[in-house]
Amino acid sequence: MKRKICFITGSRAEYGLLRKLIIISQQDKLVNMQMIVTGSHLSKQHGYTYKEIEKDHIKISDKVNLNLKGDSPEDVIHSMSIGLKGFSDSFHKLKPDLIVILGDRYEIFSVAAAAMIMNIPIAHIHGGEVTEGAYDEAIRHSISKMAHMHFVAAPEYRKRVIQLGENPKSVFMVGGLGVDAINDLSLLDKLKLEKLMGFKFGQRNLLVTMHPETLETKQQQLKNVKSLLTALRNLKETNLIFTMPNADHLNKKIVYLIQDFCQKNSNNCSLFPSLGQLKYFSALQFVDGVIGNSSSGLLEVPSFKKGTINLGKRQDGRLKANSIIDSDFNKNNILKAVKKLYSKSFQAQLSLSRNPYGAPGASLKIHNKITTIPLNSVLQKKFYDLKGNPGP
Repeated sequence: MKRKICFITGSRAEYGLLRKLIIISQQDKLVNMQMIVTGSHLSKQHGYTYKEIEKDHIKISDKVNLNLKGDSPEDVIHSMSIGLKGFSDSFHKLKPDLIVILGDRYEIFSVAAAAMIMNIPIAHIHGGEVTEGAYDEAIRHSISKMAHMHFVAAPEYRKRVIQLGENPKSVFMVGGLGVDAINDLSLLDKLKLEKLMGFKFGQRNLLVTMHPETLETKQQQLKNVKSLLTALRNLKETNLIFTMPNADHLNKKIVYLIQDFCQKNSNNCSLFPSLGQLKYFSALQFVDGVIGNSSSGLLEVPSFKKGTINLGKRQDGRLKANSIIDSDFNKNNILKAVKKLYSKSFQAQLSLSRNPYGAPGASLKIHNKITTIPLNSVLQKKFYDLKGNPGP
């Protein structure tokens, strides 16, 4: 009997990481691949990115609309509650043998909670990581405790999942899916990319992604975004490609500030609801670097031998390549970071920079595990105690 493996995706970035694994599973004749789409994929503001999934000829089994109407904490909690009911209904209908989820989004927390109560085994990807500047940190570790098999990107992350009490036999070090995704695509040349984007690369080019820092106050977050935009306004002969922030708390206010900035600086700024994986990775070939607080700057950009100016605390705790320049949101410090990015010494070291998230191959490693691990006993978890002195 075919194993029914259900993938759930709620954002463009997450789907980009899962894409190759999903395609491998869909092509496996021994797998009945199921796909649930939710979150910002179904949002007009974020470009209805579920259409990108359909363009990849991936069959969508069900859609769970979270009614993402506002960006207050109450709105996020309301969406989580809708998701909890929606995913339980979807699982009841699809009856998967195993679900596969990635990361730390609040909608994915609802997925895991529903599957846990319904006794559906959970495979979790990219656990054990640390992002101290967002509540994603707590969500990620919570999902690890609900999951039954874990696929991590680095030895440090494997150690951390085991530290959470997970059995080492269920924690697999496979590497990062971002590296896999890059290796699997035939990237566009500059002329074709410019035509598809309606964007002309200039003498200098930066790609900007600014997500909400969900543990900061509203006032501080908006101050940070304004400081970034003020710094960017000071750059000369630099074209800026903005991608839309995540659908987190304060998303709409940040989007408004960026939209206003791009309208007032339309000669060198372009804002895209979603570039999609192919255009995004293709653009990374031709920009000088990225700036913002997206995990992509740490997980994927180093593979392109390009620099990342990582702002604020959102990604604090993650492994970082030598191509990462950390900065706070002080305008002058951001401009100093940009100056360093373009310096001859920094550019020279990029060729020697190594992506700490591994080499291609993670997708196939995960597929081989999720299709062969016996599922009849994985629900019975025991807390794995570390040996040795627990400390004071």
